[in-house]
Amino acid sequence: MYERKTLPNLKCGLDTVGEVLYGKWKMRLLWFIHQGHQRPGELQRKIPDASRRVLNIQLKELENHELVFRTIYPVMPPKVEYSLTEFGKTLIPVIQVIGLWGDEHQDQLTRVIIGTYQDKYDSLDTSLLKTTE
Repeated sequence: MYERKTLPNLKCGLDTVGEVLYGKWKMRLLWFIHQGHQRPGELQRKIPDASRRVLNIQLKELENHELVFRTIYPVMPPKVEYSLTEFGKTLIPVIQVIGLWGDEHQDQLTRVIIGTYQDKYDSLDTSLLKTTE
């Protein structure tokens, strides 16, 4: 597993939150666990673009940061479930506000992101990128 070679910069709250939530899938993992998807297989199905290995690493980091708790049941085959700690539950309103902001500004953000990667999107039908509610 990756071992960090430098100490994190924790000079302000944003640095600290970034350190804890840095990772492509961490906010989604927290949100889906909050919604009741607790088994690793369920989380994998909710985030199919992520590999099981990456999800396991990020779940372990969330566990180390005391945001999720892992329960291992002594059955065969072993059963694992994740739940939010009380500390982890305090992040849910923050994630919800970030999600609402993203929904509110989705058109502009999509345009900007596509513009950044325009050469990759030139052959792609951008109507496929729009989500329906």
